Amino acid sequence: MLEAYESLKQIVEAAQEDVAKAVGGNKAAGTRVRKAMQDVKTAAQDVRKKVLEVRSVPSES
Repeated sequence: MLEAYESLKQIVEAAQEDVAKAVGGNKAAGTRVRKAMQDVKTAAQDVRKKVLEVRSVPSES
């Protein structure tokens, strides 16, 4: 689960510069940001799945 979360963080961090450029009016950067946000959505879904997997495993007491 930690690997999936780290991947999500890396995608967001990598998009930071393009977000700033897109705010400044750079259309190509806006396209890259939209692509990155789709990747964020996919990565976030993966994190959610991993959390559910961890939750569904019975704890050993």
